[in-house]
Amino acid sequence: MSLLFDSADRSQTARAYEDLVKGVTSWSLWGMLGWHDIRKRYRRSVLGPFWLTLSMAVLVASLGLIYGSLFRFELRGYLPFLALGLAIWGFIAAVLNEGGQSFLEFESLIKHVRMPLSVHVLRIVWRNLIILAHNVVIFVVLALWLGLWPGAAGLLVLPGLVLLLVNAVWVALLLGIACARFRDVQPIAASVVQLLFFVTPVMWKPELMAERQWLILLNPIHYLIEVVRAPLLGEVLPLSDWGVAALITVVGWSLTFATYVRFRKRIAYWL
Repeated sequence: MSLLFDSADRSQTARAYEDLVKGVTSWSLWGMLGWHDIRKRYRRSVLGPFWLTLSMAVLVASLGLIYGSLFRFELRGYLPFLALGLAIWGFIAAVLNEGGQSFLEFESLIKHVRMPLSVHVLRIVWRNLIILAHNVVIFVVLALWLGLWPGAAGLLVLPGLVLLLVNAVWVALLLGIACARFRDVQPIAASVVQLLFFVTPVMWKPELMAERQWLILLNPIHYLIEVVRAPLLGEVLPLSDWGVAALITVVGWSLTFATYVRFRKRIAYWL
């Protein structure tokens, strides 16, 4: 009897792994679907997704002047910091808010079209990556205007971006499973996102919390933002910060994969 259970467990693990691999390799599918979502959202709009860029630019300019004066930051250093912080936070917040809809949003497609479930998660991450790319344009314009150049440290943005995306996938997948089973998770996640915005160094710099550094050190989102933002600002993060970001990735994926193995076959029935 134990051999039968072991065989069933191995089978579910293999199927979950195969689903993830097929999902990632189906990049043309989720890439096309993600682009379709963006085009559908901004259909018949003159600027399209660049409306987000324009609104973000206004937000960066206004908050930069207000908070720069309030905290007495030098605008030359604060505006690029704020532009990147808001752009990356926007991506993370969107993944947290939309991740819970990974399967609910595409219920009809899941029930009628045979494809890896992970495709729907990657679709959400991809479309928000497109929006992130539009918003990063603001930082590029600021960097050219202010004469900023990250130098060799800027190359570290590549592994940082990979860490950010890999974590975004497991977060969206885990929330998608949880929200498919318990619909109350979605409003809870939205409330948590609002709280996280205020305790994460997006608009304010970590040195302002010198007396309460533990609030920053225990915030996983801080590390995922910094592995992308710091290199673009020409800063070299301590190895400990990279280590924490890698640890978050390993722990997050271990928990998510175990959950996916156990509940993957039930998702369609929960919808």
